[in-house]
Amino acid sequence: MTMDVLRALTLVSLTLLHSVAADQTTTIDPSSNRGTWEGWGTSLAWWAQAFGTRNDLADIFFSTKTTTLNSVSLPGLGLNIVRYNAGATSSKSVNGTSMVLPSSMVSSRKMQGYWVDWTSASPSSASWDWTVDSPQRNMLWKARDRGADTFELFSNSPMWWMCVNHNPAGSDDGKADNLQSWNRQQHAVYMATIAKYAADNWGFRFDSVNPFNEPSATWWNGKSGTQEGCHFAVSTQATVLGMLRSELDSRGLKGTVISASDESYYDEAVATFKGLGSTAVGHIGRVNVHGYQYAKGARDELYKIVSSAGKKLWQSEYGEGDATGERMVSNMLLDFRWLRPTAWVYWQVLDGGGWGLIDADNDKKSISGVNQKYFVLAQFARHIKPGMRILDAGCDYAVAAYDASAKRLVVVAVNWGSAQYLNFEMGKFKTGGVNGATVKRWTTQIGSSSGTRYAAATDTKISGTKFWSWFEKGAVQTFEVEGVVL
Repeated sequence: MTMDVLRALTLVSLTLLHSVAADQTTTIDPSSNRGTWEGWGTSLAWWAQAFGTRNDLADIFFSTKTTTLNSVSLPGLGLNIVRYNAGATSSKSVNGTSMVLPSSMVSSRKMQGYWVDWTSASPSSASWDWTVDSPQRNMLWKARDRGADTFELFSNSPMWWMCVNHNPAGSDDGKADNLQSWNRQQHAVYMATIAKYAADNWGFRFDSVNPFNEPSATWWNGKSGTQEGCHFAVSTQATVLGMLRSELDSRGLKGTVISASDESYYDEAVATFKGLGSTAVGHIGRVNVHGYQYAKGARDELYKIVSSAGKKLWQSEYGEGDATGERMVSNMLLDFRWLRPTAWVYWQVLDGGGWGLIDADNDKKSISGVNQKYFVLAQFARHIKPGMRILDAGCDYAVAAYDASAKRLVVVAVNWGSAQYLNFEMGKFKTGGVNGATVKRWTTQIGSSSGTRYAAATDTKISGTKFWSWFEKGAVQTFEVEGVVL
């Protein structure tokens, strides 16, 4: 048998093997446009209060350099969005009154919250001077110095003295508004004052301000709460939004966007948005929603009503206790498919019980290990970058993004079924890469503590107008295809 014949038979055999094993094929649509990606991020509450002075953690989360933590080499996530929590807790008295805490937390600073001490104790003053815990502020600056470029100020609760029961953990039953009606303006003044102070003293502006956090929730309970929180009726939200817009504008912050309302669930976000009224909606530049309804909820309806109103949409907070990352990536794919956000923010990058990307005890300020979900998020955050155009990947198991300046297509896919080949068809592109060219890929294996974390390979090639790769069950893979033209 000649060498040419042998090569031909080998090629036929590989082609047949692929055609048998290639169980799924998806076609990426270059004509689609699901928005320009704004980025990935995290909130600084509460982990930055414990670890805000650490440079290695700033490198890990806000740069893409490789950093070693507890003998584990971590590819930096390169998060560019930082959500900064305004405090609601203070040790100082105001007008002869003092803060009230849940009975289990009378021993002072055990409640999760940021402490704000006034140099001027006048609640009616619009020129408050204020200080915050330095660790959170330090991590904000460290993130900025490493390339973070999008900053949001948000509030878990109005200052305690604005609350009906003077308790920043919530109303006594969790169901009633805890912001005193006569202090609605003061809450707006407080948020606008912080934003102005940052612009004048920190060298940058907050791009957006959100005065609420999960306002329709009824679990913010002043009797048993463990962190700052506050219920707001939709009508109250509408009032405060108008006041906040006026306070920001009066301080020269007309370009600062108001985001709202950071509801816990997609369905709550739908109801709130519909109930705010056109005037209040007009004050909102972006809708924020949290992902705690997980696999349920009307993601598609929320996208529809928000986009019809000409507003942007962020998944501004997500978290759960699955350390493997399986639930996270499953819900993230649902978000990309149906919610269509232009940013995605993880809640606690450092936390215990599987909630953190890195396992840590924020109270004891100790770090024990890196969860597999860290590497799962790296597959997305390190490759889908701000400015990319999100495309329709043609399926519910992949996300596609396009970098026009680099002519690069990025695809991140997950295999939930048995081990198989997954095909990615680019035949609808004007130029779908170069036949025979290498496609860089990275793999993370879900559910394996000792398996693949974030491994790179160059064994994938373009064949005609498509490429493919072998996926084990639970594998997450990222592909970067060069020379692509829409």
